[in-house]
Amino acid sequence: MLRRTALAAASLLAAGLLVLTACSGGGGDAAPTSPGEPDPDASVAVRLVLEPGNLDIRETAGSALDQILVDNIYQGLVARTPEQDIVPALASDWTVSPDGLTYTFTLREGVTFHDGQALTPQDVVWSLTTRRDTPAWRDAARLANVTSITAEGQDITLTLSEPDSSLLWNLTGRAGIVLKEGDTVDYKTKANGTGPFVLTEWRQGDSITFERNDAYWGDASSAAEVVFEYIPDNQAALNAALAGEVDVLTGFDANLKEQVEQNGDFALVLGKSTDKGTLAFNQTTGPLADKRVRQAIRQAIDHDAIIEALASGQTQYGPIPELDPGYEDLSDVAPYDPEAAKKLLKEAGYEDDLELTLTIPSFYSTTIPQILVSDLDEVGITLDVDSVDFTTWLTDVYTNHDYDLSFVLHTEARDFENWANPDYYFTYDNPEVQDLYAQSLAATDESEAADLLKQAARIVSEDAAADWLYNGASVVAVGTNIAGMPSINVNERLNVAEIAKSNG
Repeated sequence: MLRRTALAAASLLAAGLLVLTACSGGGGDAAPTSPGEPDPDASVAVRLVLEPGNLDIRETAGSALDQILVDNIYQGLVARTPEQDIVPALASDWTVSPDGLTYTFTLREGVTFHDGQALTPQDVVWSLTTRRDTPAWRDAARLANVTSITAEGQDITLTLSEPDSSLLWNLTGRAGIVLKEGDTVDYKTKANGTGPFVLTEWRQGDSITFERNDAYWGDASSAAEVVFEYIPDNQAALNAALAGEVDVLTGFDANLKEQVEQNGDFALVLGKSTDKGTLAFNQTTGPLADKRVRQAIRQAIDHDAIIEALASGQTQYGPIPELDPGYEDLSDVAPYDPEAAKKLLKEAGYEDDLELTLTIPSFYSTTIPQILVSDLDEVGITLDVDSVDFTTWLTDVYTNHDYDLSFVLHTEARDFENWANPDYYFTYDNPEVQDLYAQSLAATDESEAADLLKQAARIVSEDAAADWLYNGASVVAVGTNIAGMPSINVNERLNVAEIAKSNG
């Protein structure tokens, strides 16, 4: 849900409400399905959690937009698979110079926008240049090192001022989206992309409907229509599934496995994700400015109990999840040890008299706060829970940094940059980490870049900069007559081009 600037907090929370590509990769692991013949005229209903406020992919923050619009409606030169591999999209191939300063992409021919106009190399040049030069557009800064963007025939060349190991990855997201130059579409309510689906209807407060793009340059979508049904409450979503009103439930609760599978029409699937249940510490002043207090809180929390309570996911003790470059098992840094936690608190001068407040967006369940209250009470910390609406959270926590502890499920992949940004709401400021991150960006070798991130991540964890309560799973309940439903990282990006529905 949260990236680079203030309202980008919505990005991580959009999928964190519990919450890649037909010609650009597969759909990931899929649920077991019945052997029925796919119906090419089928309509598939997919439950999602958080509805976007508007559809402007240029300026509006929120992974609720990325989740459905990137890959399905809008595309870039390259895309990513659910497994996080970078693959061709509007570019059929690309080359990178040995010095990492020149990227050359070959643009596909015969691609059209949804309005019927042909995609041209100039559209690509204009889109990337405008993105880079328009601070109000999301992820503009991700192209800051690109000094020139030119086209010669079907070749698009990006020239950099210095190497940037994250450039290709950034081009798989909003920074790389290709729009029509001079388009007059109302981006807040409409869309005009090059993807396998056309956006046909948005019933605000209810659903968004995609229909197959018959003029698509790649393989046609398997279903004629996909309807995203916005149902925030898990019980209501379960009822809709059992009533036959939806075919897939994303952002589901794994504890409801028995209920959703009871009549044999659905199967619960758990996939890997980059979701990070992050307990942020405000380190600017007060008790949490003391590393011993932060470390005590980490060692007071029973992470295994959290996984058991969620019935999904895995433990995580550092800022990088398993799917991202630089991951390392850091469980040795903060093992569960209440007695060690008590000792640290005593050393810091807080023995049985420390009171802290957890500020948490109100759409999260009470599971995590209840566990935290109980665990911290065991070591003498009284934790008050302040459940607030999202707008208040954005103002108080994200913007003003007015909080003690806060919990958010950060869903975005490869977002370590937040730990190298002292102005981010985490309030973490370590020049060594910032330098290692800068070195990783400048590296021209992938393994070197990942190793530098690994070094930085260990420092962040050893500094007790936060606690990472869990690495969430993508919890998806899939109808047994549905095939091709992705199961990896679906809270962040959900390519539905390969979803098929049978009548059997």
